[in-house]
Amino acid sequence: MAEHHRPHHQHQIQTDDDDEPTQHHQPQHGRPHFQPKMNPHQRNMHMEKPNMANPRYYPPTNRPKREHYLCLIVTLLLLGIIILIIWLAYHPTKPHFTVASAAIFGLNATSPPLLAVTMQFSILIRNPNRRVSIYFDSLNAFVSYRDQPITPRVMLPPLYLEKHSTVALSPVIGGSPVPVSPEVSNGLIQDEGYGVVGLKLAFLGRLKWKAGDIRSAHYSIYVKCDMLVGLKKGFVGQVPLLGSPICNVDM
Repeated sequence: MAEHHRPHHQHQIQTDDDDEPTQHHQPQHGRPHFQPKMNPHQRNMHMEKPNMANPRYYPPTNRPKREHYLCLIVTLLLLGIIILIIWLAYHPTKPHFTVASAAIFGLNATSPPLLAVTMQFSILIRNPNRRVSIYFDSLNAFVSYRDQPITPRVMLPPLYLEKHSTVALSPVIGGSPVPVSPEVSNGLIQDEGYGVVGLKLAFLGRLKWKAGDIRSAHYSIYVKCDMLVGLKKGFVGQVPLLGSPICNVDM
């Protein structure tokens, strides 16, 4: 009976020996890991971290936002191309002004500082555009000498220029006396003695373009036509234009 219980006793001792080191060395290797408590926000942050051991983890993606931005960029590019094509096809050109003739019916500089001048001009306004028409809803004209007005402004009637068309005007400008400087009155008397007077015919107004049913906004226009006229003191009637008057159009 003693021999029969010895192995069992030894086995019990070995079992106790095996358990004893486990109890003493477990704080280094076998102690179970206790995680600190986390609030819901920290738990969500922890779950968003990639876990290679979890095959069901899918990292977040920004694919919907990228597709939205890509569609927006493509739409803007197409819109820009359409606007460029329309602009190239309907890009309007400034109207052209030409002074065909000039006549004078009165020039009274005997009572400075007032000067009374009455003149008439034949003006050609041409629309060079083949796809766009022009509408002048306001247009004023006056005459200046040495950069000073010598006539009051005259309101011209509204004008409508069809595509690639020309309109002729013959406005009478002046009549009422306007105040001028002694330099202007004396310069006119001196130039009349030479027989050549430099004048400037100016236009101020607003216009808008029309292409089909599309109308643009209003644009301001300023036209200045510099000319030299043959004028002697006391002459009344049509005066010759010396050279070709040049009209500059600013918008």
